[in-house]
Amino acid sequence: MRVLLVGAGGVGTAITRIAARRPFFEAMVVADYDPARAEAAVAALDDARFAAERVDASDEAAVAELLRRHECDVLLNATDPRFVMPLFRAARTAGATYLDMAMSLSHPHGEQPYEKCGVKLGDEQFAQAEEWEKAGALALVGMGVEPGLSDVFARYAADELFDEIEEIGVRDGANLTVDGYDFAPSFSIWTTIEECLNPPVVYESDRGWFTTEPFSEPEVFDFPEGIGPVECVNVEHEEVLLVPRWVKARRVTFKYGLGREFIETLRTLHLLGLDRTDPVTVPSAAGAVAVSPRDVVAACLPDPATLGERMHGKTCAGTWVRGTKDGAPREVYLYHVVDNQWSMAEYGSQAVVWQTAVNPVVALELVATGAWSGSGVLGPEAFPARPFLELLTAYGSPWGMREQ
Repeated sequence: MRVLLVGAGGVGTAITRIAARRPFFEAMVVADYDPARAEAAVAALDDARFAAERVDASDEAAVAELLRRHECDVLLNATDPRFVMPLFRAARTAGATYLDMAMSLSHPHGEQPYEKCGVKLGDEQFAQAEEWEKAGALALVGMGVEPGLSDVFARYAADELFDEIEEIGVRDGANLTVDGYDFAPSFSIWTTIEECLNPPVVYESDRGWFTTEPFSEPEVFDFPEGIGPVECVNVEHEEVLLVPRWVKARRVTFKYGLGREFIETLRTLHLLGLDRTDPVTVPSAAGAVAVSPRDVVAACLPDPATLGERMHGKTCAGTWVRGTKDGAPREVYLYHVVDNQWSMAEYGSQAVVWQTAVNPVVALELVATGAWSGSGVLGPEAFPARPFLELLTAYGSPWGMREQ
């Protein structure tokens, strides 16, 4: 397997550090708009299988040419969701397998945004599913931690733990703190704003997909391994759009443990228009400049990838499932916890980006060995879960299950 990894930020760099310990691939080309980031990621490895390149992820032709020049048969997208579609199309053009960790962007319903879906996450990709399937090509979408591992948990629950499922609820929480900062998101603020301020989507089998108000239906969820109770709220996320396509459940939700201060900060950004992506014109010493307010917010905050030394605590991603088994009620929480102290000591990557990065590497290895195969645009729950969970454990990062 020859891989083109596009994006050498926190997650992309963590991917290289994890992949460097595995023998399943022949080469990995690390490409980024900033060549210094790609070169730094490669230089840190001392591994001849890795090479650095510069590429603009929005330039489909350039990405396709890079795939062909290095004879890469897989494109792994580690950029933010703005670049999903150009990279997705470039992979198809070059005849490469495609894998991402976040899906094509949504657009709220024009008249009833908090009741009806407009363009849903992933709709643009699923619209091309037939083309991929006819070509015998695979696009594995939403294969990070959430979405990704959370979807694998949903498939595992359906296959091995339940006869009927009433509800699947992805629940994400942490007790992470960052020394020296009053506000320092542990993941891309651009992506966080996108998913937290868009109308959350809920799925119900007798109603289909519908939307609610941001931060709706607050609940306190008790997270394992010492994290404890965290208030979680509805947030737009890919699992709600992916899971019902392959797993039968009466209801699917995603709730994120953001905390009251974080929610109020996001609401303030929205109130001031600082969540907007359309450029506004601002004066500068060199004359008027058009800038995106959201890009300005991101530039003013610390890079999440650099926070590891200041960060303390654990992060938990998991899937809560309620239903019946052998005629009796059952409720479980399948989860994966990463301690920042461990991930920094073992890989030099902070916990949130490392937890996101390990899952696409596991998936790549399953594709390379043929344990996962298929064609079309497929989510993680389209594949058998057990091989993934066994390999994740073999990577030194076991998962857990708690009976509720």
